[in-house]
Amino acid sequence: MRNSPVRLAAVALAAALGVSALAACGGSDSAGGSGDGGSGGKGSKTVTLVSHDSFNASPAVLKAFTAQTGYTVKVLKSGDAGEALNKEILTKGSPQGDVFFGVDNTLLSRALDNGIFTPYEAKGLGSVEAAAQLDADQHRVTPIDTGDICVNYDKKYFADRKLAPPASFDDLVKPAYKNLLVTENAATSSPGLGFLLGTAARYGDDGWQDYWKKLKANGVQVVDGWEQAYNENFSGSAGGKKAKGDRPLVVSYASSPPVEVLYADPQPKTAPTGVATGTCFRQIEFAGLLKGAKNEAGGKALLDFLISEKFQADMPLNMFVNPVVKGVALPALFTEFGATVERPETLAPAKIAANRDQWVQSWSSLVVK
Repeated sequence: MRNSPVRLAAVALAAALGVSALAACGGSDSAGGSGDGGSGGKGSKTVTLVSHDSFNASPAVLKAFTAQTGYTVKVLKSGDAGEALNKEILTKGSPQGDVFFGVDNTLLSRALDNGIFTPYEAKGLGSVEAAAQLDADQHRVTPIDTGDICVNYDKKYFADRKLAPPASFDDLVKPAYKNLLVTENAATSSPGLGFLLGTAARYGDDGWQDYWKKLKANGVQVVDGWEQAYNENFSGSAGGKKAKGDRPLVVSYASSPPVEVLYADPQPKTAPTGVATGTCFRQIEFAGLLKGAKNEAGGKALLDFLISEKFQADMPLNMFVNPVVKGVALPALFTEFGATVERPETLAPAKIAANRDQWVQSWSSLVVK
C-alpha cells in the first residue's frame, strides 16, 4: 500500500535531476567490510539488517561499525515499508535477519501487535528525544529518525504573481490557491497517507472530512504516487519543469528543498522550492531486534550504533531525515535549505491503528470517487 518513505522520494528526485539512483541511494546489499556472507548465527561476525528499499548509509560509517564491534553489516532490502514489514510478520519467530529498520509511526501498532520484536533498551537511548520514544515503557523498538510530510511550493510561481505562498492547512482552502495543489492518493502513497493523517490530527474526527470537502471544492488534484505528483505535476521541481508541471503546490517533504540543491548542476544559491511548515505531519522511523534473530548479540550492537552520533550525523544527506539524538550537528546544506518544523501534527500510533483503514476508505469515497 505504501511507498518507501522520504529517501525513496529523494532518489526519484535525484533521478529527475540527472543523478543515478545508484549514486543517490547506494546499490550494494552489504557493507562494512568482509564477513562470512551468510545469514549469521550465534558467534557469527555478520549481522543482517532487514529494511525497506530506501536504507542508505555511507560505506565509511558501516566500516566504522565493523572496526568498533567486529561485526559486518549485511543489508537485506525487502520492498517498500509496508511490504517489508508484512514479510517479517509472516516469518515471525524465524526472521530473515537480526534487526528490522524502517517501521514508522503509521505502521508501528501493526508491528507491535504482531510481536515480531524482542525488547532491548539500546545504549545511548537517554540522548534520544523523548517525543520520539513511542515505546518507552517496553523498548521493543528504538527510534532512529524523523521526517516531515509537508506541502512544498514553487517559489518562482508565487514571486512572479506577488502572491504569498500558503503557510497552513487553513490557507490551502482559500480562493487564492484554487487549482494549485496536487497530492498523492492516501490509499497508495506514504506521503498521501501522511497528509491525510495531518488533516485528521489538525481538524479531529469531526472536522477532517469537512476540510477535505473544502479542499476538493478548491480544486485539489489527486495522483497515485509521489513521483508523479512531484516530478510530473509540480512546477517547482526539476522533473516538473521538464514535464511542464502546472501545479505550484505539492505534498512532499520538509527535506525536499535540500535535495533540489544537492543534486542540481550547478548548485543554485537558493532552493527553488519552499515548505509550508503549517501543513506538516511528523513521521518517526524505528528499528527493532527481531524475535528469533540468529545473531542477537550483533543485533543489539547494531541498534546501539544506529543511535550513535556517527550514524545519526550520516543520515541527513544519505536518507534526508533528521536525527533523533539530541545535539547531533547537521550538515550546512541540510540546515540552510531545509525547513525547520516547530509544530508538526502528530497522532498516537494507537489512534492511527484504530482509524487508519476507516479514514482511508472515507477519504477515498469523498475525494477520489
